[in-house]
Amino acid sequence: MTAVSTMMRAPLSLNHFLDRAGRYHADVEIVSRLPDKSLHRHKFRDFHRRALALAEVLVEAGVQPGDRVATLSWNHYAHLECYFGIPAAGAVMHNLNLRLFPHDLAFIVNHAKDRILIVDDVLLPLLAQFSKDVKFERIIVVPLTGKPVPAGYDDYEELLRKASGRFEPVVVDEHAPCGMCYTSGTTGHPKGVVYSHRSTVLHTLVAALPGALRVSDADTVLPVVPMFHANAWGLPYLAVFVGAKLVMPGPHLDADSLLDLFEREAVTVTGGVPTIWLSILQTLRNQPERYRLKPGMRMLVGGSAAPESLFRGFDEFDLEVGTAWGMTETSPLGTVSALTAAMKSLSQEQQYALRVKQGRAAPLVEIRLVGEQGEVPWDGQSVGEIQVRGPWITGSYHEMPVSESSFTPDGWLRTGDVGCIDEHGFLRLTDRTKDLIKSGGEWISSVDLENAIMGHPAVLEAAVIAVPHPRWAERPLAAIVLRPGMSATAEEIQQSLSRTFAKWQVPDAYDFVAEIPRTSTGKFLKTKLRDMYKDWAWPGA
Repeated sequence: MTAVSTMMRAPLSLNHFLDRAGRYHADVEIVSRLPDKSLHRHKFRDFHRRALALAEVLVEAGVQPGDRVATLSWNHYAHLECYFGIPAAGAVMHNLNLRLFPHDLAFIVNHAKDRILIVDDVLLPLLAQFSKDVKFERIIVVPLTGKPVPAGYDDYEELLRKASGRFEPVVVDEHAPCGMCYTSGTTGHPKGVVYSHRSTVLHTLVAALPGALRVSDADTVLPVVPMFHANAWGLPYLAVFVGAKLVMPGPHLDADSLLDLFEREAVTVTGGVPTIWLSILQTLRNQPERYRLKPGMRMLVGGSAAPESLFRGFDEFDLEVGTAWGMTETSPLGTVSALTAAMKSLSQEQQYALRVKQGRAAPLVEIRLVGEQGEVPWDGQSVGEIQVRGPWITGSYHEMPVSESSFTPDGWLRTGDVGCIDEHGFLRLTDRTKDLIKSGGEWISSVDLENAIMGHPAVLEAAVIAVPHPRWAERPLAAIVLRPGMSATAEEIQQSLSRTFAKWQVPDAYDFVAEIPRTSTGKFLKTKLRDMYKDWAWPGA
């Protein structure tokens, strides 16, 4: 007779995280920086009560399981309540990326069929730019500034005060949707990714592990990455689950404001894109005696590959940089770079060589590299498109047919990222498929060149793109931002690169600029750069 599991079929649900926060982490603090830079403080017991009050308000407003409730908000206490209160109502929290163009926001709202919007009062001018193109049933305003909510809108705080306080979360299947994010849409329309209770719970459990983000109740977590971008990389869910103190920076993401919060609240874990950390490192170097940060503070870097100079720079201040790779479609944790016990006995140079990589596939995630001839070996040199699958990897896009350009017939997500994997299983991101440079029949990695250029002491940022060339089809061009008060010439940069790159790989042109255009998530906007330099005149060509 075949054995049958005797385990209970208890659904994995964010409602369990919410209950646990109120029951076991009631005295843990949540700190939010408001628009006027004052600090709002309350406890997880307040968060638990208010999230349930929000759920009650939404259900009384007629929200049904599966309905979309949008948020247009910065990182703060009320947005955290939305993270859990909207799913507790059985609904789907849909983060709107406030850095997108208004016409993109209108498209996303209409495509998602959002019924209700919860919006910060400071973002009402942004809403006004696309409100005529969308139709919300209700708009709820979070009064962060303390000013009266304009007529025609609901006041978030007044609604919560009217709740009975006796609401029980809606019971949902673990595969029911709980959240939704749209891709940034740099090519074509943005695409919707819908997360389930099950996928989010599993993602959170794995992210907390020692070999991943290693977060516990002893930590103070500050997500620099916005809560509207891939759910702030799961950090809000993670802090609530383990009972870590949570610090929210609001709209103040400049280096001095962040460093002030890091010091004031003794932050131990944070995460953001490389451009954030480059700015913070520059500030620390300019004012080395001004800030006293928690020794060993862990800074997760994601969104794009980071230069080795960033790791070495923060090591000087006893601050630890760690890398991870992922995307909206992967919830987002795909890989994480964490040295094993054996690796810590390697030389410092060997450790740096591993730390700058994007790391091993997170537990429960499978990864492979695929090239033109099929699957690529893990030898640290052979490159291919990164493909992944797992319990928190999307298998389709919201209300879109499954396309072979995004998903393979055997069920893997085609990420569009290119990389190689070494004998340790560590992924090194080399480029996006659309950003690779093919010159004279040979491939050149723009990411490798960018990181090497940013290793120059005078360089703050660098972006490398392919520019059409009459002889070689394409040649690399580097747009470079210098550090304030420093100088460098094209010849100096080229000489530096020539030590580690073949002559045909080194850019033929260097343009020193005041700034590099960015996407809504802080990455270099290479589509705009390519348009800027499409008519570049190559000397002698």
